[in-house]
Amino acid sequence: MSEAGTDELEQMSDEEKAMMEQWESMADEPSDGDAEATPAFDGGGDDGDTRILNQEEIDSLLGFDDDGGGIEESGVMALINSAMVNYERLPMLDIVFDRLVRLMSTSLRNLTSDNVEVSLDQVSTVRFGDYMNSIPLPAMLSVFKAEEWDNNGLLVTDSALIYSIVDVLLGGRKGTPAIRVEGRPYTTIETKLVEKMVQVTLGDLSSAFDPLSPVSCNLDRMETNPRFATITQSGNACVLARLRVDMGDRGGRVEVLIPYATLEPIRELLLQMFMGEKFGRDSIWENHLTHELYKTDIQLQAILGEKTIPLGEMMNWTVGSKVMFSTRTNEDLELRCGDFPMFRGPVGQKQEHIAVRIENYLEPEERSE
Repeated sequence: MSEAGTDELEQMSDEEKAMMEQWESMADEPSDGDAEATPAFDGGGDDGDTRILNQEEIDSLLGFDDDGGGIEESGVMALINSAMVNYERLPMLDIVFDRLVRLMSTSLRNLTSDNVEVSLDQVSTVRFGDYMNSIPLPAMLSVFKAEEWDNNGLLVTDSALIYSIVDVLLGGRKGTPAIRVEGRPYTTIETKLVEKMVQVTLGDLSSAFDPLSPVSCNLDRMETNPRFATITQSGNACVLARLRVDMGDRGGRVEVLIPYATLEPIRELLLQMFMGEKFGRDSIWENHLTHELYKTDIQLQAILGEKTIPLGEMMNWTVGSKVMFSTRTNEDLELRCGDFPMFRGPVGQKQEHIAVRIENYLEPEERSE
């Protein structure tokens, strides 16, 4: 090694030694319990009030728990995800899902001939991609289409409910938990039995929306891989309703996921605070105004003829000048209200008065022409 390299190494070593002495002096300072609970920060670094955060305090600040690094609703992550929680409030959806719970309770009792209790756990707003990544597998994902809204939704049935439905429909004894066989795909019999329950649930979902807007929710396909059940972009907002189905000692969860894009055609109806709410409209005043407008007098003008002439020629007119029109007696005349053509019909005479018989009503498209 050259002499220049040796000098540079000695210089770097002196700087490192000075830095290590500074860190050792900071670490050797006594700290009581209060100082650990409320660490002090300053912009310098030379005095003894500065303390380094440990790993637990950093995790708490960022919103991670101590078990496995999961994200909690606190810290910096809560600020990042706060926009998702308050995306848009649709009050009528609570009423729709409440109707769905009552309808499903009756329908599933008729299907299973068992005492079925359906309860609504939560109605929340999630991102589609985040929800698909959080689905506990194995599960059965049913993609349905809302025909009148021309868009799709998702119905997710967890494995506990799948085996419970299979056990109930195939005559399993009451009071015994359903037998689960993990690590294998669902058989054709299991899929068909769950499909029967999904058809009943989708029929109840259609009936739940009927008071707002008639819609037909038809089953499109059933998937077991979330990748094949993608119905919208991963960042799009969706409404998620979590339902709990209990059949004695057996049961599971059904989750209904509807993207906001699917609900867009009835968004104005879902924004109502109660059924039949009118946004700033007074039906009594509207009916009174309509009744009075029907009694309004208007003037109609019968256009006998029209002609375009130069301004210079019109300036030469004198008393007694004649203007010749090309309108004939057998041609239909046009009736106007102001500048808007309204009707057309032939001209005649009735009781010594010139009369026009209305035969044709001019549509707005014809008037613009």
